[in-house]
Amino acid sequence: MDTRIKKLVDYMEHQSVDVLLITQPKNVYYFTGFLTDPHERFMGLVLIKGEDPFLFLPLLDAGNAETVSSVRKIYSHDDAENAYEVLQRYLPSNISTLGLEKNHLTVKSYEAVVGIAKAGEIHEIDELLQEMRVSKSQDEIAKIKKAIQITEEALRLTIPKIKLDVTEMEVVAELEYQIKRLGTQGPSFSSIVLAGEKAGHPHGHPGDRKIKTGEFLLLDFGVILDGYVSDLSRTFAIGEINDQLKDIYDTVLQANLQAIESVRPGEPIANVDLSARAVIENRGYGQYFINRVGHGFGMEIHEHPSVHSKAEGLLREGMTFTIEPGIYNPKLTGVRIEDNVVVTKDGVNVLSTFPKELQTLDL
Repeated sequence: MDTRIKKLVDYMEHQSVDVLLITQPKNVYYFTGFLTDPHERFMGLVLIKGEDPFLFLPLLDAGNAETVSSVRKIYSHDDAENAYEVLQRYLPSNISTLGLEKNHLTVKSYEAVVGIAKAGEIHEIDELLQEMRVSKSQDEIAKIKKAIQITEEALRLTIPKIKLDVTEMEVVAELEYQIKRLGTQGPSFSSIVLAGEKAGHPHGHPGDRKIKTGEFLLLDFGVILDGYVSDLSRTFAIGEINDQLKDIYDTVLQANLQAIESVRPGEPIANVDLSARAVIENRGYGQYFINRVGHGFGMEIHEHPSVHSKAEGLLREGMTFTIEPGIYNPKLTGVRIEDNVVVTKDGVNVLSTFPKELQTLDL
């Protein structure tokens, strides 16, 4: 039996769960190797105590699932059927305890599943799945590294296309063209390219703002490849910049390096944020560091752990997360330097390799 499935079976045994239903598409992929977006249609991996697990999915996806899924028993429903009524045919009639992903199900789908299962007790399994996914396997890390390599190559290919008076959105278009051309499934989130004062908004929206000399250009983007994602930020100087901007950049760079240095298995997660925050505060920019220093990532762009100053828990080998300190002054500029790291047995491995010392683009 697959190791991941075996952990679910063990959980069901220890917690006396009769039926367990996994519905979040990335979690289905994690346990079966089959990845799809069913859109509004219902899909789930179903485990029944004492029986082989089965995939329940739209008929449109059945052929692909049969090709790649490690779970060989597959049932489907077509668009003219009520998916929940079809699913009920394959469930036991006497379910005492049902395990569900409450964070994923809508109120409507939750009520529909509970209605057909008629279980006396509902177990929330979101935390169980989060804990299983937080430490990545070597195979997962290899996929993440490949995604990062393509991300960095897309950036290298985009930089020569950046010119004075080119708009932020035109840079986005070039970046996402390269992302697709290099063979990925596409961006892992809406790519961010912000120039000048607009870079002072961490989640600003690219538009028709033109790139000018003497300012910063911030790029934040990632890719999806083989079900895993990357997330990289770099900030460039456009021509000669003043000493104030140089000091802001150097402060963020030192915060980035200090945060990376703090990563060790067994250390508090919060220390990563606090170490970066101390650098920025000591340099007088504390009020402009308004975001957490990082977030977990893997199959999704935001996963556990959330790396902030009050985060609970300890760093564990195999955790992958971003380290992205920033200074954001909406009236002046913004700088973010973001790396992707994995906690190792002895410390940390920085998976992103694109240079982060201040680079000047002479346009």
